[in-house]
Amino acid sequence: MATTTPDTQALAHGRFIRGSVSKVRRVLDQIRGRTYRDALIMLEFMPYRSTGPITKVLRSAVANAEHNLGLDPATLVISQATADMGPSLKRFRPRAQGRAFAIKKQTCHISIAVAAPTA
Repeated sequence: MATTTPDTQALAHGRFIRGSVSKVRRVLDQIRGRTYRDALIMLEFMPYRSTGPITKVLRSAVANAEHNLGLDPATLVISQATADMGPSLKRFRPRAQGRAFAIKKQTCHISIAVAAPTA
C-alpha cells in the first residue's frame, strides 16, 4: 500500500450510518488499496446493502481531493477505509406477560481517505 503524507490525502466521513460495523467492514476490506474507478465498479455490483452509503462517502472523498487539492480523480487510490461503531438506537418490542424486549439498531461511522499514488 502506498504511503502518503497528510497533505496529499483527502478525507470524507459518513457518520451515524444505519448498519452494523462488521457488515460495512466486509465491503471496505474489498475496496481498500484499489483505484477509484475499480472501487466504484466493485461497489456497483456487490450484493450488500452497505454499498450505498460507502459509495456516497467515497464520492465525497474524491470530490474533496479534486476541489481542495486539485488532484485528478482518474489517478486516485483508496489509501484508508475504516468503519467505527456509532451509538445504538434502542427500541423495545412487547413480549409475553407484559415484558419488553430490547432491540438495538446499530449505527456506524465510515471514514475513507483517497490519495494520489506515489511511485
